[in-house]
Amino acid sequence: MSEWILAVSDLNEYVRRTLAADPMLRSLRLRGEISNFKRHTSGHWYFTLKDETSRISCVMFRQNAMRMSIRPMDGMQVILSGSVSLYAEGGAYQFYAENMRPDGLGTLYQQFEALKARLAAEGLFDAGRKRPLPLRPRKIAVVTSRTGAVLQDIRNVSSRRDPGVPLVLLPVQVQGEGAAESIAAAIRKAGTLPGVEVIITGRGGGSMEDLWAFNEESVARSIAASPIPVISAVGHETDVTIADFAADVRASTPSHAAELAVPDVSELIGGLRMMRGHLTQAATARLHRAQAELSVCQRRMELLRPDRQLMQLQASVQQARERLDRCVNERLAAYPPRLAMLGMKLDHLMDERIRRYQEQCATGRARLEALNPTRVLDRGYALVLDGQRVIPDAASAVQHMTLRFRDGTVAVQMEE
Repeated sequence: MSEWILAVSDLNEYVRRTLAADPMLRSLRLRGEISNFKRHTSGHWYFTLKDETSRISCVMFRQNAMRMSIRPMDGMQVILSGSVSLYAEGGAYQFYAENMRPDGLGTLYQQFEALKARLAAEGLFDAGRKRPLPLRPRKIAVVTSRTGAVLQDIRNVSSRRDPGVPLVLLPVQVQGEGAAESIAAAIRKAGTLPGVEVIITGRGGGSMEDLWAFNEESVARSIAASPIPVISAVGHETDVTIADFAADVRASTPSHAAELAVPDVSELIGGLRMMRGHLTQAATARLHRAQAELSVCQRRMELLRPDRQLMQLQASVQQARERLDRCVNERLAAYPPRLAMLGMKLDHLMDERIRRYQEQCATGRARLEALNPTRVLDRGYALVLDGQRVIPDAASAVQHMTLRFRDGTVAVQMEE
């Protein structure tokens, strides 16, 4: 009798056909709690359905998922409709869901919602408690696993954006018993480290059970009590934890957290260069305005000089005399017999008027000369000085003084 040997693919195909042929497995309804839910880029849903003692892998293909009105998440209690089959290539026994409807909430999800509601009622999630991140932190504390990919992602993004910002790792357990206490203690310690201005805490993605340490009350309260801003970077963008609500800023991924905490140094330099350009333009414009104002003031000062005004007055007098002379000559030429005497009188009056103008000019010049302080010294007076300050009276006299005469100075000392 020849030995009957099957290939693995033959066996898997036989089991698949056997399951597919069983009418009991073609149209089933399953009740359970969703765990480890993932939405693939293709649009397919992959998750685990579990109860108190067992679990089964499930898949819902894109054409069915697009018809669903609910948004599945870990901890949600659902009822599935579909069939059981075997994925022959992987030898995986799984449930192919065609429909999904909610059936209450799972235990973990109920705990999540209860703690979220209680902490929200206390005000731990209020927007007014959220603090802004510093523009460029002096140091960043990272609270995560030493061996996970989260730390490497944060390092890569931080060094690319600004290698001058140092990172301080506080290694913690991010999953399992004691993880929440480890995370809370590390956050409290990070808040006391010198120079640390931002804390990033988080881990990679996973099921609701994997992320549960960040749903513990102790972690939420340590984040809320932190003296410096905290960024929560737990799981993927679709994962939501209590730590996200308590944190000052929620990042969709650890890499996103590093982008939020560490500014791009090239953007900062570009901004500084732009500011320098604006300041240079403003300073140049202000300088031009000041130069224009100075030119206007100089022209006004030039017009207000006494000698210039005197020269203008003399020129005006001379012009007036010339005009009068022309007028008189014209009149005299028209009426020579009668106006000869009048011409003489007019000449006399003009001479008198000119003399008075000249006397006024001489008086003005004398007054200007009289106001010159150096002319006073020519008459035998002296200025009493304390350095460059003039001493106006005896009450202001000091021990050592200087007498300034027309031709020099003499130092004097006051005696009793």
